[in-house]
Amino acid sequence: MITRHDLRHACLTGLWFMFLTFPLVVIKVNPIEHIVLWRWSNMLWIGVISFLASLIIRLVQARRLLTRREEKDPIRPQTPAQPFDVLRRPAFLTAALIASALLLTCFPLFFSSYQVNIMTTALMYVVLGLGLNIVVGMVGLLDLGYVAFYAVGAYTYALLHLHFNLGFWMALPIGGLLGALFGLLLGFPVLRLRGDYLAIVTLAFGQIVRLVLENWSEFSKGPSGIANIARPSLFGLSLSPEATINYLYYLMIGLVVLTVFVVYRLQNSRIGRAWQALREDEIACQAMGIDKTKIKLSAFALGATWAGMAGVFFAAKTTFVNPASFTFMESAIILCIVVLGGMGSIVGVIAGALILILLPEYLRIIADYRMLAFGAILVVMMIVRPQGLIAPKRRTYTLPSTHDQTNSPHAATPDR
Repeated sequence: MITRHDLRHACLTGLWFMFLTFPLVVIKVNPIEHIVLWRWSNMLWIGVISFLASLIIRLVQARRLLTRREEKDPIRPQTPAQPFDVLRRPAFLTAALIASALLLTCFPLFFSSYQVNIMTTALMYVVLGLGLNIVVGMVGLLDLGYVAFYAVGAYTYALLHLHFNLGFWMALPIGGLLGALFGLLLGFPVLRLRGDYLAIVTLAFGQIVRLVLENWSEFSKGPSGIANIARPSLFGLSLSPEATINYLYYLMIGLVVLTVFVVYRLQNSRIGRAWQALREDEIACQAMGIDKTKIKLSAFALGATWAGMAGVFFAAKTTFVNPASFTFMESAIILCIVVLGGMGSIVGVIAGALILILLPEYLRIIADYRMLAFGAILVVMMIVRPQGLIAPKRRTYTLPSTHDQTNSPHAATPDR
């Protein structure tokens, strides 16, 4: 039920958004005719939409609080099955996986080259998000300089092709290895750091790499960048521009599948459990005999490996690299992908990457306000689902009753 306090809060929210967006949506300057257009109707729409959105969010939060109180009630009745429980059934997941595979495989057949190119970029960010998810989501280390490893991979291919005329397939593993090497170089100085201090050091590392590439002209060609980078070859055949775009798209699908498989295996392996233990409690993890140094270095190295390979793909896709492509904004976008999708969740990171990369493109129909709408969607998402789109399901253990303990040899049964 909507109370007077909720209405007042919604009114204040609407007025506040009207005040913040006033210069953007109301004032429009025409420098040619030297006139100023006052679009007051836009401000009214902003106020109404903010008012309604605030009411909806308040209602959702109140319902969530009521649900938590009912769950804490020991005499609550048996809750009925939720309508979204069917989404977690194995049959539905298998059908969704098959449908997604068919859609991705047939995507170039039904869409233009422009759409395929956008989807290739989105898949590239899927790989970057999964790589950063190892460091941020699984280990809990805030890395704000992840774009540096991305730049290392891109410049590895560009420089190898410029000086040694090496092809894409030779540069791909080299880019991954150099990314892992730079991950180790970053990991050693920050072993004792955590929280804000770790974020500041990693941010500085990303800026150092970008500034070196921008100012060391003899090595990286400086701000001019490196052009005419060769695209991947298919058994020496010459491909048309449209066929090349489709070929890169299918190669990115292969890299995404490989990344998901490796990250999933790592997540459920011994090292993956050690990462999660380090994220939950570093002192307890070290007390159990886990080598904290090796675990952190392995996370930085493995996460940077995928960034290096994605950088090689980026250089092959654009055929041109320069330091302006590897700013802090790229690290922020990749971090937003991990946080929005759900830290530690593979499916969530994939969904977050597709939303964050594709949504701005398909909001071009409202070109003047697409970034404003994009930011508003992110704000609402973080309020309604702070744990992310698809939060990872934690492993829990349920202790049986005393009667069950006497009849069963197991003291606890794991429940996922």
